[in-house]
Amino acid sequence: MSIVITGATGDVGSKVVEHLLLQGIRPRVFVRNAAKARSLFGERVDIFAGDLTDASSLRPALEGARALFLLYSGPRIPVLDAAATEVAGAAGIRHIVKLSSIDVEQNLAIGAWHEKGEAAIRTSGIPFTFVRPTGFMSNLLAWAPSIRREGMIRSSAGDGRRAFIHSADIAAVVARVLATSGYLGESLSITGPEALTFAEAATKIGEAIGRPVKFQTIGDEEAGERFAATGAPIEEVAAHVALWRGIREGRLGMVTDTVERVLGRKPVRLDQWAQENAAAFC
Repeated sequence: MSIVITGATGDVGSKVVEHLLLQGIRPRVFVRNAAKARSLFGERVDIFAGDLTDASSLRPALEGARALFLLYSGPRIPVLDAAATEVAGAAGIRHIVKLSSIDVEQNLAIGAWHEKGEAAIRTSGIPFTFVRPTGFMSNLLAWAPSIRREGMIRSSAGDGRRAFIHSADIAAVVARVLATSGYLGESLSITGPEALTFAEAATKIGEAIGRPVKFQTIGDEEAGERFAATGAPIEEVAAHVALWRGIREGRLGMVTDTVERVLGRKPVRLDQWAQENAAAFC
């Protein structure tokens, strides 16, 4: 029976699809842009077009399927998770795997959105697994403009630590969970192998590109203003400022061995990710 992947053309979702294909599993992908999905995966997947903001559009993809991978970001997570779960229950889905966040464990703003989404899935009675990654290494690409322009990054995270995780490791864990029934009812908190300060992360990026990258601590107000300048809505700005404050306060520096337990190997280090993405910072 089929596995349905949402967010299949994004960074993590596309990697989940490729992992399943390598296991001989032909997934269904639920996407907004069918042409983009076809360009990524060709004829190797079954494509269903729709949008999680219209949960009814998910129904055709779920008919006769066994499992659903839910991936969504932003403040609408609780509403969209609840709506998708209702449709999944009506379709007879037997396993929901949700990409959540380790921030749930600290009840921070972004984590609070995921916590409400998790609660909707729990109360549905559908067997679930929550995969809770820490900060994505790929999010550090947001530093690229200031590194190219000034050789500098600025953050209100201070000396706090974060065990950044490679999206390939997130996807590999998700694919393993989807392909088996061994993790039903579990919440898997996954991290990279080491908790780094943002200054240490900047140094590693500098080593990868062959020139120094400096780190400057800024206050919450300036951090919020800088993030708002990207066009982010007020709710997301507040959530990110709270996240950086949580890092600064030492609340999000945990390192787990879950990736190794699930995959039988160590997670990828930031050094490798920086080498893979060096061109983005040059």
